Amino acid sequence: MMQEILQSAWVGLAQVAGPVAGQAAATGAAAAQEATGVLHFIQQSDAVGKSLFVILALMSVASWYLIIVKGFLSFRLKRRSQSFMRDFWSASSLEQVENEIATHGAREPFAHLASHAIHAQKHHTKYGAVRLEEKGSTDAFVSRIMRKVIDEETARLENGLTLLASVGSTAPFVGLFGTVWGVYHALINIGLSDGVTLNKIAGPVGEALVMTGLGLAVAIPAVLAYNAFVRTNRVYLAQLDAFAHDLFTFLTTGQQVQETQPVLRRVPSSGGGSASSSAAAAKREH
Repeated sequence: MMQEILQSAWVGLAQVAGPVAGQAAATGAAAAQEATGVLHFIQQSDAVGKSLFVILALMSVASWYLIIVKGFLSFRLKRRSQSFMRDFWSASSLEQVENEIATHGAREPFAHLASHAIHAQKHHTKYGAVRLEEKGSTDAFVSRIMRKVIDEETARLENGLTLLASVGSTAPFVGLFGTVWGVYHALINIGLSDGVTLNKIAGPVGEALVMTGLGLAVAIPAVLAYNAFVRTNRVYLAQLDAFAHDLFTFLTTGQQVQETQPVLRRVPSSGGGSASSSAAAAKREH
């Protein structure tokens, strides 16, 4: 009877201790996993390690902000430019284009270029060279204005690319410096401890390598976005240069036709006068 009571008590203790032991094992595994995580490494690092982590975080936030904003602006700029080009070449005259720009505003580089070119051509034709920058012919003045507008739009399109290039080139080295610094302190702590085991070496060194991974995670999107934006800007500026050439040719050709029209009107009158005088001379001879 006593033996049966002891066996039942042992079985009850085993059933109670089983879940407790499992919970303790799970807690220990979670604690071990947490102890080897990224946040644990940041918490155990010194001021230099925390500063490098903050720098990488700021680089990542700034690069992703530029990627999202410039991607949205580039898409919107492309849509507006295509719409303006359709309206420009379907317009009946430059006055209609100028009225459309005055109504809706120059919201993209093509409209900005057309507005300044048309205004410069009319201003120089009407008032001539008033200031030093307006010296020269009308064609030369319009060409300078158009080149100035293209330079301004180029600088506006390239805004923010320097930051992306800087992040892409420096973030891996910042992460590598953090790794070297973390490994150095990990080896010092291992040297000061009593016993050296594989767990004591692999844990701190593996945590220090996290900084290299963070540096690459920050640099790779910045480099890819920089290359994509550079190519997009290059294609866009090539289209803007082609439009500037066509617009300049259109403005100068229109001006030359307007100047030669009065000469063409005077030709028939002079020809008619000579014909009438020769006919009168013939009558006098008869």
